[in-house]
Amino acid sequence: MARMRAMVCEAAGRPLAARERERPQPRQGEVLVAVSACGVCRTDLHLVDGELPQARLPVVPGHEIVGTVAACGAGVTSLAPGVRVGVPWLGWTCGRCDACRRGLENLCAEAQFTGCTRDGGYAEFAVADARYVFPLPERYDDLAAAPLLCAGLIGYRAYAMAGDARTIGLYGFGAAAHLIAQVALHEGRRVLAFTRPGDAAGQAFARALGVHWAGDSTAAAPEPLDAALLFAPVGALVPAALAAVRPGGLVVCAGIHMSDIPAFAYRLLWEERSVRSVANLTRADAQAFLALAGRVPLAVHACAYPLAAANRALDDLRHGRVEGAAVLTMHGDRASNRS
Repeated sequence: MARMRAMVCEAAGRPLAARERERPQPRQGEVLVAVSACGVCRTDLHLVDGELPQARLPVVPGHEIVGTVAACGAGVTSLAPGVRVGVPWLGWTCGRCDACRRGLENLCAEAQFTGCTRDGGYAEFAVADARYVFPLPERYDDLAAAPLLCAGLIGYRAYAMAGDARTIGLYGFGAAAHLIAQVALHEGRRVLAFTRPGDAAGQAFARALGVHWAGDSTAAAPEPLDAALLFAPVGALVPAALAAVRPGGLVVCAGIHMSDIPAFAYRLLWEERSVRSVANLTRADAQAFLALAGRVPLAVHACAYPLAAANRALDDLRHGRVEGAAVLTMHGDRASNRS
């Protein structure tokens, strides 16, 4: 049986373990993907820290997978060996429950998630349900394409919830925000970036991408926001964002995990302000965003790490040392990429 390298989360609170495993084989309706790159997401940190109770351990993390189809299981007709594809967080749904029938497959109670309840892309090969595998825009190389599959997709779903908001605040300026900021600017919206206090480098990065203002998340917004998108998993930012949005404004919490939201005065919510969360994504989200990314040339800032350095990549992400997105690559360590 062929073997492969993988980085495995074997227990919460412990570093990932480098293991050699049998190469998986695709079953009916699945494809085997030869992984070339896999993004490192903040959700992976929550997994390693034991903050995702649904996780199936041991598991190979990683849900921003880019690679080529190596083999197809029985019944797969939509893909063929050699096609370059991406595999995102949502990995399987039942298709039968009320949520699935209403087009809300992201809320399926039986859903399976790549790199959480299904082995993901911190490995040389991964198996995926062919229904949840997507061709990628040709304009992005493998390193640049990886962040599109979660930072881009979840960011896009959060952005779509903001509707026609003209002035948008982005709290936490990392992988997702740096992509969605460009989409919003392309569409003629005003974008304000809020970073962790004192993060001068992050604020300079945001300004370099063209945002209209960048400053500390503890600072008062220089103008009222129509919507605030929270990518930082910090519950205390919810009342801060509510204070920044105008009457009728919206606060969108985009993370899968967030620290507790502190009590706040009702006056912050009054005047028809609202708070809502983003849960996972749908195939429709993937199709819409990847088509948009094919039309709009996004500058994807990605720092590459070899597979064996997955723990270093996670540590750099945890401590804010990554500008843009961190990506594991199976083809050596390139310093960075900007497409």
